[in-house]
Amino acid sequence: MTAVQIRPARPDDADAIAALILPIQQQEFGISITREAQPDLADIQGFYQQGSGNFWVAEAGGTVVGSIGLRDIGSGQAALRKMFVAPAWRGAHHGVAQGLLDTLAQWAAARAVAEVYLGTTAQFLAAHRFYEKNGFAQVDRAALPPAFLVMAVDSRFYRLRLG
Repeated sequence: MTAVQIRPARPDDADAIAALILPIQQQEFGISITREAQPDLADIQGFYQQGSGNFWVAEAGGTVVGSIGLRDIGSGQAALRKMFVAPAWRGAHHGVAQGLLDTLAQWAAARAVAEVYLGTTAQFLAAHRFYEKNGFAQVDRAALPPAFLVMAVDSRFYRLRLG
């Protein structure tokens, strides 16, 4: 089995990240969103890799098979974004999703991030279970920090308290 490496994203990963994310959004979940409608994909460094934020990829055999982003939104808070795993790499036996989330949580805790928020769609049922298993609690939209950017497709929200 090919080993998976989790590492911070580099500027030259942009096309591979989009190639991972777009088919999952568009084909698997039927969300009609384009790369152009997601400006964070065009500037990962500027959008994520600032302050306490970062963006990581899971790579196997030179192919990006997973992604996760942490956007610093100030006040000891951050937003988890763009967590995607290629279908062939899903499941506990691969450990890609868990490795990505653990990397993000360790990074955030080391930078005194107290709360991580995320928004997701109603369709991502497996993701809901995964987040809940990892200590995220569902919150109302009204409980989100003012700096949290709600995406048009977000209908369910979670918070993880660190430390």
